[in-house]
Amino acid sequence: MPNWFTPDRKTWLFAVNPALKFALFVLLLLFTLFTRNLPFVSWLAILFGILLYGFSGYPIRKLALLSIPLVISFASSAFTMMLFGKGETVLWQWGLFKISEESVRHGLLLGTKSLTFGFVGLTFLLTVQPVIFFYAMMQQFRMPPKYAYSFIASIRLLPVVVEEIQVRSNALKVRGITFSRGMKGWGERIQAYTVPLFAQSIRRAQRMAIAMESKQFQMGAIRTYFYPTSYSRMDIVFLSVLAISVASIAMLAFG
Repeated sequence: MPNWFTPDRKTWLFAVNPALKFALFVLLLLFTLFTRNLPFVSWLAILFGILLYGFSGYPIRKLALLSIPLVISFASSAFTMMLFGKGETVLWQWGLFKISEESVRHGLLLGTKSLTFGFVGLTFLLTVQPVIFFYAMMQQFRMPPKYAYSFIASIRLLPVVVEEIQVRSNALKVRGITFSRGMKGWGERIQAYTVPLFAQSIRRAQRMAIAMESKQFQMGAIRTYFYPTSYSRMDIVFLSVLAISVASIAMLAFG
C-alpha cells in the first residue's frame, strides 16, 4: 500500500516548503468557503485540478481512482441542493422535489466547492511527506513539539498496527478458529482482535516513553532537528504561480 502512494516522479511541488504550502492552501480554502461567486469557485477548481493532475507526479490512472470519492461528493451535494433547495423561479416540481433556478445555482456552487476542497486536499497529501511536514511546522511556524511528535508517532505506528492485524489474522487461521455468522460473528472478531492489539499498544507506548526519557526529551527545551527545513527559491515560484493564477481568476470572475 505505501508503494501505491509513491509518485512516479517528483515534481516542483515536492520542493515547496510543506508548512508554507499548507498555510497557502488553507487560506485559499477559507476564501473559497466564504465566496458565493460560482465562476470564481469553478476557476479555482480548474486551477487545483491542473495542479493535481499535471504536477503531482502520479499517473492518471491512480489519480482517477482517488478522484472517485470527489466526483461522488460533487454529485451528491449538488443534486441534493438542486432537488431540495429553495427558490422562486421553479423549473420542475414533483411532490417534495422542486428544482428552481436558484437551487440549481446553489447546488452547482456547493458541489464545486466540495470538488475544490477535494482537489486541494489530494494535491497537498500526495505532494508532502508527513514527517517532513511536521518538522517544517515546528521550525517555520513554531508548532509545539508535543503536538508535532504526537502526530509523527501516530503516522509511524500506522504500518505497525496494520502489520499486527495481519499477523493476528494469520495466527487465528493457523489455529483453525472460526467465527459465527451475522452480528455475533462481528462481536467475536472484535473481541479476538481488540484485546491483543490494545496490549501491544500499551507495551509500545511504554517503550516509546522510556526511549524519549533516555534521550532527555523535554518539551520546553531548545531542540535540534534531524530534518532541517527552510525556505527556498521554489517557494517564491510557488507563491508567484498561485498569486498570478488567483489574480487572473479574480479578473475573469469579477471583471
